[in-house]
Amino acid sequence: MSISASRLCWRVGKKTIVNDVSLEVPKGQTLGLLGPNGSGKSSLLRILAGLRRPDSGKVMLDGSDMAALKKKALARRVAFVEQHAATEANIRVRDVVKLGRIPHHSPFSAWSHQDDEIVSAALARVDMLEHSEQGWQSLSGGERQRVHIARALAQTPSEILLDEPTNHLDIHHQIHLMRLVSELPVTSIVAIHDLNHAAMFCDALIVMQKGQIVARGTPDEVLTEAMLADVFQVKARIEISPDHGKKHIHFL
Repeated sequence: MSISASRLCWRVGKKTIVNDVSLEVPKGQTLGLLGPNGSGKSSLLRILAGLRRPDSGKVMLDGSDMAALKKKALARRVAFVEQHAATEANIRVRDVVKLGRIPHHSPFSAWSHQDDEIVSAALARVDMLEHSEQGWQSLSGGERQRVHIARALAQTPSEILLDEPTNHLDIHHQIHLMRLVSELPVTSIVAIHDLNHAAMFCDALIVMQKGQIVARGTPDEVLTEAMLADVFQVKARIEISPDHGKKHIHFL
């Protein structure tokens, strides 16, 4: 397995936010995390990214305990894109993306032509190459989100974890981004609200409710009218789309 977790628990005071969560994600798979607000998706992602230490349980990368990895080694391997990343500095877009190369350098190593190529390729993948000389403060919320994703791609990770990456993006860039994530030659775990995007672009899904996993499997197995009514409290009709052959949810 590329990344796995065993019986993760994380609490804030007396409140359990992530409750006995175990999962396995094979190499190259795109796993979607679904659930209503407050279900524990973001907290779970932070634990899986090594940004938060669980109260119990462990995360494994290729069978090795993540907790035993040094921070730089972990940063070379796992990239995390948070939901509301922000900075007050008005640095260039290219310089933001160059931050993704830091884990690959020692304090005395020089910036290389290969680094430049990786940064440019990352910007091109998110349609931001032509904005590379712009200042951060001149960007829209959606453009900033795409730059943060480019920064993560510049890390050249084996695993990329994204928390609601399509927030602030218009429809065109939502589809472009989810297609990009699903086609990356890496293991991806994506917390996502749009259930139709989850059906279209994810290989597997996990549904969380009150910190626990309540459903898991392929989109065909997980996305049912009964699950939507129980977990999300919505009525829906589910059909197979004639356009892409995947489930499509019509909310009633």
